[in-house]
Amino acid sequence: MNTSRTLAAIAAAAIATLTLSASAQAQSGPVPSSVTLYGSVDQYVNFMKSSSGRSLTTVNDGAMLRSRVGLRGSEDIGGGLATTFTLEHGLYADSGKQNDSTRFFDRQAWVGMASPWGEVRIGRQNTAAFYRSEYIDYSGRTLGSLSNHYGLPARYDNDLSYISPRFGGLQLEAHYAIGEQARGGPSSKAVWQFAADYLDGPWRVGYAGVHARPPADSPVGKTIVFDNLYLNYDHGNGRIYLSVIRSNNSTSSSVGLFGNNAGNILGATGALVAGTDVNARRYHNIVQLSADYRLSTTWRVGGMIGRIADTSGREQGADGASVGAFYSLSRRTTLYTFLQTLQNDKNAGFVMAGSAAVLPNFAAEDVNGKSIRALQMGIVHRF
Repeated sequence: MNTSRTLAAIAAAAIATLTLSASAQAQSGPVPSSVTLYGSVDQYVNFMKSSSGRSLTTVNDGAMLRSRVGLRGSEDIGGGLATTFTLEHGLYADSGKQNDSTRFFDRQAWVGMASPWGEVRIGRQNTAAFYRSEYIDYSGRTLGSLSNHYGLPARYDNDLSYISPRFGGLQLEAHYAIGEQARGGPSSKAVWQFAADYLDGPWRVGYAGVHARPPADSPVGKTIVFDNLYLNYDHGNGRIYLSVIRSNNSTSSSVGLFGNNAGNILGATGALVAGTDVNARRYHNIVQLSADYRLSTTWRVGGMIGRIADTSGREQGADGASVGAFYSLSRRTTLYTFLQTLQNDKNAGFVMAGSAAVLPNFAAEDVNGKSIRALQMGIVHRF
């Protein structure tokens, strides 16, 4: 049995059922519920050159927004309460392949309950740090962002979360993803998250953190952390951003192809901590300064400089910078371009990444200790 085709057929049947249900409800009169089909298609041409002399010219998916299609909805059940849900599927628009062959709704799959006191959600969800990416830099922590090249824990299975309303400018968010291990209880390999965001006029300041525990008897008993402090100021025609991250999430590529720092212990798909990766003992501090400016209602430009500092003294850090420009063809369609550089330290091997991974990418000998220059030009459409 072809699992991908089976999942696709199930998803198509679900969409058809929801569409017919919505049509039937519309014919029978107004009802306090809604279902929305949404998504994005993001494609770009990528020109990259390594100081090794190698170069790549490719068509890629997801510089700013991973191509996706999703369903989200809510139902008013009275008393100020509403049920909510989101189902979201990631894909490669350059090839038509689904992002994760093992599951169809790989990006999100959760149900929740919203009230005047906040919202509770259960299922596969984006992390609190992921939700705050637009507060980090001019690119929204995507292809033009050094902190995105470092990596971000993006989403987890079996996640219980609470998102508060905003009181006096402050909003809180907490998550607990159960590890579901047969040994060690629910806290074994569990993932905790906490975030606080404060908005006061043009100023925004906040924190988002992810802490993932290894099993109690692990040979490497380090909790994997991703702690992000951010500050930004809206000057009227754009924003100035400052972001500071401390994390021990960086490791070599899981497939051994790309570089010394081209992977994450906590991958973007929601991996738990096995407690066997010695790189968990190495911490990086990432400091990034960014700004953007709206030239007109259709044009926006921005830039970023940053440093990934290796606190272990093993020369596994990197410097990065980028400039970008965005032109709005319409409310839903944007043309964009990035010009950027990534300079790896002697023993470092970071690679560039967007909302989706840049694939294909350089082999390890063209990354480790090398500098990479890139020009990317693309289009993103949201629906």
